[in-house]
Amino acid sequence: MAWLVATLSLIVIWVASIFKVFFGATSSSKAAKNVLFVIAHPDDESMFFSPTINYLASSGYNLHMLCFSTGNADGMGSIRKDELHQACAVLRVPLQQLKVLDHPDLQDGFGQVWSHDLLAKVIGEEVSNHDIHTIITFDNYGVSGHCNHRDVHHGVLKFLQTNSERNIKAWELASLNIFRKYSGPIDIWLSIFSSKRNASKAIIINEQPWKSYKAMAQHLSQWVWFRKLFVSFSSYTYANTLDRINP
Repeated sequence: MAWLVATLSLIVIWVASIFKVFFGATSSSKAAKNVLFVIAHPDDESMFFSPTINYLASSGYNLHMLCFSTGNADGMGSIRKDELHQACAVLRVPLQQLKVLDHPDLQDGFGQVWSHDLLAKVIGEEVSNHDIHTIITFDNYGVSGHCNHRDVHHGVLKFLQTNSERNIKAWELASLNIFRKYSGPIDIWLSIFSSKRNASKAIIINEQPWKSYKAMAQHLSQWVWFRKLFVSFSSYTYANTLDRINP
């Protein structure tokens, strides 16, 4: 598996260099340095958002992460919380800027309905406490369709709608169809050709996909064969398409 990741990584670096020639760097103001990633479970950061995290970390942004559960659906919440700390260390998210909730009304599970009002309240507290300028989260489908991912999106939306005066920028990770989702680095090209460059969309290439693999490997309780394949072939390891949220 390691040789496969190494080969795909070389392809990504080559493609990324071409991408920069045609498109340049992502147009984003570095004046807004404090960025908050809002996720549902430990491993969301590594499986889905790592291209964006790697890009922002290497560009000098101040990264914060809010994880709304410990991932305790199988009774391994404390283990998964520790694994998230290790993954964030790999991804260069400061551990003192990681917040993991274990709220009785925000437990991991397909049958769990999370209150959008409660989510918005917690997000508001994080934004105020850390002077957050930008939020990055799931879109309405939540990549995998998990209800917790979708609730997190609606929690962010609720916060934005009730705090429009704060002028917080927010971006959502685009959910892809099944073909693009498992097209690996090929999706870099598909993203380029299917998207028009504009201020409401950002395509971010992961120049360090091996770091994403290493980060996901910290989640040992989840590191089974099909997740190893997922990280190797998922387009979310190699690129993120972010759309601006306009509440």
